[in-house]
Amino acid sequence: MSLMEALHWRYAAKRMNGKKISRGTLDTILEAARLAPSSYGLQPYSVLVVEDPALRERIRHAACDQPQVSECSHLLIFAAWTEVDGRHVDELIALTAAARDLDPKELEGYRQSLHAAIAGFTPEEKQPWAARQAYIALGTALTAAAAERIDASPMEGFDPPALDDLLGLEERGLRSVVLLALGYRDMAEDRLAGLAKVRWPRERFVVEWGGA
Repeated sequence: MSLMEALHWRYAAKRMNGKKISRGTLDTILEAARLAPSSYGLQPYSVLVVEDPALRERIRHAACDQPQVSECSHLLIFAAWTEVDGRHVDELIALTAAARDLDPKELEGYRQSLHAAIAGFTPEEKQPWAARQAYIALGTALTAAAAERIDASPMEGFDPPALDDLLGLEERGLRSVVLLALGYRDMAEDRLAGLAKVRWPRERFVVEWGGA
């Protein structure tokens, strides 16, 4: 299936049938999210994987009782780091030097520029910035899931403080941003499944200046 075919097939399933996806397929989707781009390459978020049915049922109560939460195979929680500072910059520089077989001193200019950029954020700016990076990974995971023929339903309809409290995320330095239910659509229970995809026409969606 081509990428365009996969994206046309993709649908944010409102009901799922409880069937499990394979570990290999899950790992492919998670790896795609890990490989997503992010500002400065810092990836200031984590992806939590919840498979336990009892826990997903409890999460459902904090997620507007959306059935996908308990009917899915795995629930991914994209959670932004509550703190992003110079320690993370130094860790990234060390990781980059090791991956590229460089002397960390060769990256000193880059390290200093990253320190300055992160220090330039106010506390009020850091959280929305980190959350936006998590959404880039979410989009990549959605595309990867479609390519694997796995239904993936993104959900903002939940109570973040309640979910954070349920999972003890504050103690982990995390704050929930968006959910992604992975599984298989239930064609019998989902009245919207199988309907034509509706998007604005290209001439309204795309605005071009110059060129062909």
